[in-house]
Amino acid sequence: MNKIDTKGLSLRIFAPAVILSLSYLLLGHFCNIPHILLFCILGTFILVPMELGVIISASKKEYGTYSLKSAFAGQEKIAVWKMLGIAFVFFGIAGLLSIFVAPMENQIFATMRSNVLNNLPAGFDWTNFEYIKSFSKPIRILTCVYYGIFNVLIGPITEELYFRGYLTSHYKKQNSITPIWIAVLFSLYHFWLPFNNVFRILAFTPVVYVAYKKKNLYISLYFHCLCNLFSVIGFVLTVLR
Repeated sequence: MNKIDTKGLSLRIFAPAVILSLSYLLLGHFCNIPHILLFCILGTFILVPMELGVIISASKKEYGTYSLKSAFAGQEKIAVWKMLGIAFVFFGIAGLLSIFVAPMENQIFATMRSNVLNNLPAGFDWTNFEYIKSFSKPIRILTCVYYGIFNVLIGPITEELYFRGYLTSHYKKQNSITPIWIAVLFSLYHFWLPFNNVFRILAFTPVVYVAYKKKNLYISLYFHCLCNLFSVIGFVLTVLR
């Protein structure tokens, strides 16, 4: 197995995020569709191929075939009901954090967030639902469908295979801090959502640590999908009602 040092880890984490963010920032100034739809499209054709490409390339070197095997190195099987049970427990904890921690973080960064968004087109603010509602209903439906598919399935599955699978198992400095360190970097790599890092770190760190100890990335994958599903439902209800 080809091990990754800290510099290599940082490059593999932040290079795809930088390319995606710069592309989104540039194209967003000329965007004639909801920006959140633009981001999901860019994520599909930039972030996903880059991250899966690293896994596939590593699998070719390690196993001789193009596959996703490198993401499952050292993983062990657990009953589905156990994985889902653990994921739901941490989903409940994340729900409590969204009630007690997220609002405090939003308040702390409210001024900074406003200053940044005031210098960008309205669409960059994904909470500006009036902007999204200004588009025709077919466009809004398309946005909700694509956002749902990308944010509930494509995005989190790719990220979990990449972060909790490939990067965690291949990081050279393997110890109990590894999943915590990568969880922090995972949060920071969300350049497009820079004001929710505290919430993301607190929500993801416990579950990815358990997934690491249990040697089963499906625990964090189910958790990730559940969290994103919850946010998508709220988005759809707001945009289409």
